[in-house]
Amino acid sequence: MITEDASPTTSAVRPDSGSAGPICYLNGTFLPLADANVSIMTHAFMYGTAVFEGIRAYWNADDRQLYALRLAEHFQRMSDSCRILYMDPPGSTDELVELTVGLLRRNGFREDAYVRPSVYKSTQAIGVRLHGLEQGFYILAIPFGDYIDTTHGIRTQTVSWRRVSDQALPARAKIVGAYVNSAFAKTEAQLVGADEAIVLADDGHVSEGSAENLFMVRRGQLVTPTVSDDILEGITRAGVIEIAERELDLKVVEREIDRTELYVADELFLCGTGAQISPVTDVDHHRVGNGEIGPIAKRISQVYFDAVRGRLPAYRHWLTPVY
Repeated sequence: MITEDASPTTSAVRPDSGSAGPICYLNGTFLPLADANVSIMTHAFMYGTAVFEGIRAYWNADDRQLYALRLAEHFQRMSDSCRILYMDPPGSTDELVELTVGLLRRNGFREDAYVRPSVYKSTQAIGVRLHGLEQGFYILAIPFGDYIDTTHGIRTQTVSWRRVSDQALPARAKIVGAYVNSAFAKTEAQLVGADEAIVLADDGHVSEGSAENLFMVRRGQLVTPTVSDDILEGITRAGVIEIAERELDLKVVEREIDRTELYVADELFLCGTGAQISPVTDVDHHRVGNGEIGPIAKRISQVYFDAVRGRLPAYRHWLTPVY
């Protein structure tokens, strides 16, 4: 749980103040990331029994402001993930937002950053179970650029690995161990020359990328798989839907997508906190549309990147100023 000695009102540590690298938060204490260690016997390390969020913060040089993106939504989802994995949320949403802002201030970033909070099973024991285990909590923050290309269009490959079914491992929770499935998918795609994977559900319908939600433009409709297609209930996905409806007057259709529909799509793009908005120009060696970034993806991307840097008042509700 959040403790008083972790109050974000403590004076900030700037990168030029002699600090040995980024500062993180671990179980009630702010400390250098280099000093934040856990035992190799930690249950989460041995079995992947942890949940996490990936959060971006964007630097606006004109405003001299760092904007943390959709903090409340991320911590609400992390709390849901905790409940699924038999853990207690480490604090209220407001407390976790305040703690994260305090951590970013301590680091004094003047560039884009990535924030990763995680609640993990901290018991040091051999044995597979979820109940009756102690838990820990950390937040790390580091400088961070693009995860995948957002400007030129990427090549994708549908892979043989299937997205883990919600009946086997909850898809709507960001469970650390589940990302081995994503790693298999991405490695398979990249070893055959693609930039990113597209993963199918057990029934053969399109699910998502290795760690991104998927949108398709076809016959004037913006289409995305439903939340019952074993996808993560993406926060960026929700933002894309908001932009499409507000800026393009475009109703988003949530339905099943066949693999071959991707081959005849007019446009295709992936989205997520890490991926941001990443247009796709090739699927399984099929050119998407005319092989260039389409007008809908281009417009959504333009609005998104202006919004996350605080340039659009209509989307200020997404942002938490750090300084």
